[in-house]
Amino acid sequence: MVENTECLDEPLPLPPEVEESLCRCGGIAGLTGRLPDDEALARESALHRALADPIRLKILAMLAVQPLCVCVIKAVLGMADSKLSYHLSVLKKTGLIAGEAQGNWIIYSLTGLGDEWARCIREGSGTR
Repeated sequence: MVENTECLDEPLPLPPEVEESLCRCGGIAGLTGRLPDDEALARESALHRALADPIRLKILAMLAVQPLCVCVIKAVLGMADSKLSYHLSVLKKTGLIAGEAQGNWIIYSLTGLGDEWARCIREGSGTR
Protein backbone atom coordinates (compact mmCIF):
# COMPACT_ATOMS: atom_id res chain seq x y z
CA MET A 1 0.00 0.00 0.00
CA VAL A 2 1.16 3.51 -0.73
CA GLU A 3 0.47 6.85 0.89
CA ASN A 4 1.51 9.09 -2.01
CA THR A 5 -1.96 10.29 -2.94
CA GLU A 6 -1.24 13.74 -4.30
CA CYS A 7 -4.58 13.95 -6.10
CA LEU A 8 -6.50 13.36 -2.85
CA ASP A 9 -7.42 15.94 -0.24
CA GLU A 10 -6.13 13.66 2.52
CA PRO A 11 -3.49 10.98 2.08
CA LEU A 12 -4.96 7.51 2.24
CA PRO A 13 -3.10 4.21 2.28
CA LEU A 14 -4.13 2.78 -1.10
CA PRO A 15 -2.94 -0.02 -3.36
CA PRO A 16 -1.07 1.55 -6.31
CA GLU A 17 -3.64 0.51 -8.95
CA VAL A 18 -6.50 2.00 -6.92
CA GLU A 19 -4.58 5.22 -6.35
CA GLU A 20 -3.75 5.60 -10.04
CA SER A 21 -7.30 4.92 -11.11
CA LEU A 22 -8.74 7.25 -8.49
CA CYS A 23 -6.38 10.04 -9.52
CA ARG A 24 -7.41 9.61 -13.19
CA CYS A 25 -11.05 10.19 -12.25
CA GLY A 26 -10.29 13.31 -10.20
CA GLY A 27 -9.74 11.89 -6.74
CA ILE A 28 -12.44 11.52 -4.13
CA ALA A 29 -14.25 14.63 -5.41
CA GLY A 30 -14.21 13.27 -8.97
CA LEU A 31 -15.54 9.92 -7.81
CA THR A 32 -18.24 11.57 -5.72
CA GLY A 33 -19.26 13.74 -8.67
CA ARG A 34 -19.91 10.63 -10.76
CA LEU A 35 -22.37 9.14 -8.30
CA PRO A 36 -26.14 9.41 -8.82
CA ASP A 37 -27.81 11.95 -6.55
CA ASP A 38 -29.62 10.82 -3.40
CA GLU A 39 -33.06 11.23 -5.00
CA ALA A 40 -32.16 8.94 -7.90
CA LEU A 41 -30.73 6.37 -5.50
CA ALA A 42 -33.91 6.53 -3.37
CA ARG A 43 -36.04 5.90 -6.48
CA GLU A 44 -33.86 2.96 -7.51
CA SER A 45 -33.99 1.56 -3.99
CA ALA A 46 -37.81 1.80 -3.91
CA LEU A 47 -37.99 0.09 -7.29
CA HIS A 48 -35.82 -2.79 -6.10
CA ARG A 49 -37.86 -3.13 -2.89
CA ALA A 50 -41.01 -3.34 -5.02
CA LEU A 51 -39.41 -6.01 -7.19
CA ALA A 52 -38.19 -7.99 -4.16
CA ASP A 53 -41.62 -9.46 -3.37
CA PRO A 54 -42.79 -12.63 -5.18
CA ILE A 55 -46.44 -11.52 -5.04
CA ARG A 56 -45.63 -8.27 -6.83
CA LEU A 57 -43.53 -10.14 -9.38
CA LYS A 58 -46.50 -12.43 -10.01
CA ILE A 59 -48.75 -9.38 -10.50
CA LEU A 60 -46.27 -7.98 -13.04
CA ALA A 61 -46.19 -11.34 -14.82
CA MET A 62 -50.00 -11.42 -15.00
CA LEU A 63 -50.20 -7.89 -16.33
CA ALA A 64 -47.59 -8.77 -18.94
CA VAL A 65 -50.16 -11.16 -20.40
CA GLN A 66 -52.92 -8.54 -20.46
CA PRO A 67 -54.39 -5.63 -18.49
CA LEU A 68 -56.57 -6.88 -15.64
CA CYS A 69 -59.09 -5.69 -13.09
CA VAL A 70 -58.58 -6.26 -9.37
CA CYS A 71 -61.15 -9.06 -9.27
CA VAL A 72 -59.10 -11.21 -11.68
CA ILE A 73 -55.81 -10.49 -9.90
CA LYS A 74 -57.49 -11.34 -6.59
CA ALA A 75 -58.90 -14.59 -7.97
CA VAL A 76 -55.48 -15.69 -9.21
CA LEU A 77 -53.63 -14.73 -6.02
CA GLY A 78 -56.38 -15.68 -3.57
CA MET A 79 -55.68 -12.87 -1.12
CA ALA A 80 -57.64 -10.33 0.88
CA ASP A 81 -58.57 -7.01 -0.72
CA SER A 82 -56.47 -4.99 1.74
CA LYS A 83 -53.32 -7.03 1.08
CA LEU A 84 -53.80 -6.85 -2.68
CA SER A 85 -54.45 -3.13 -2.47
CA TYR A 86 -51.16 -2.70 -0.64
CA HIS A 87 -49.20 -4.61 -3.29
CA LEU A 88 -50.87 -2.70 -6.13
CA SER A 89 -50.11 0.63 -4.44
CA VAL A 90 -46.41 -0.29 -4.09
CA LEU A 91 -46.26 -1.14 -7.79
CA LYS A 92 -48.08 2.08 -8.73
CA LYS A 93 -45.84 4.28 -6.55
CA THR A 94 -42.73 2.92 -8.22
CA GLY A 95 -44.17 3.47 -11.69
CA LEU A 96 -44.36 -0.20 -12.67
CA ILE A 97 -48.14 -0.27 -13.20
CA ALA A 98 -50.94 2.18 -13.84
CA GLY A 99 -54.64 1.93 -13.14
CA GLU A 100 -57.32 3.37 -15.38
CA ALA A 101 -60.93 3.71 -14.26
CA GLN A 102 -63.42 2.09 -16.65
CA GLY A 103 -66.90 2.36 -15.23
CA ASN A 104 -66.96 0.61 -11.86
CA TRP A 105 -63.60 -1.06 -12.42
CA ILE A 106 -59.99 -0.05 -12.36
CA ILE A 107 -58.03 -1.80 -15.06
CA TYR A 108 -54.34 -2.24 -14.23
CA SER A 109 -51.67 -2.44 -16.89
CA LEU A 110 -47.91 -2.27 -17.09
CA THR A 111 -46.12 0.99 -17.71
CA GLY A 112 -43.07 1.05 -19.96
CA LEU A 113 -40.87 0.44 -16.93
CA GLY A 114 -43.16 -2.36 -15.75
CA ASP A 115 -43.04 -3.97 -19.17
CA GLU A 116 -39.25 -3.84 -19.12
CA TRP A 117 -39.12 -5.63 -15.76
CA ALA A 118 -41.86 -8.12 -16.69
CA ARG A 119 -39.79 -9.05 -19.74
CA CYS A 120 -36.84 -9.72 -17.42
CA ILE A 121 -39.04 -11.92 -15.24
CA ARG A 122 -40.25 -13.91 -18.28
CA GLU A 123 -36.71 -14.32 -19.58
CA GLY A 124 -35.44 -15.24 -16.15
CA SER A 125 -32.57 -12.80 -16.35
CA GLY A 126 -33.50 -10.77 -13.28
CA THR A 127 -31.67 -7.73 -14.61
CA ARG A 128 -32.47 -4.95 -17.03
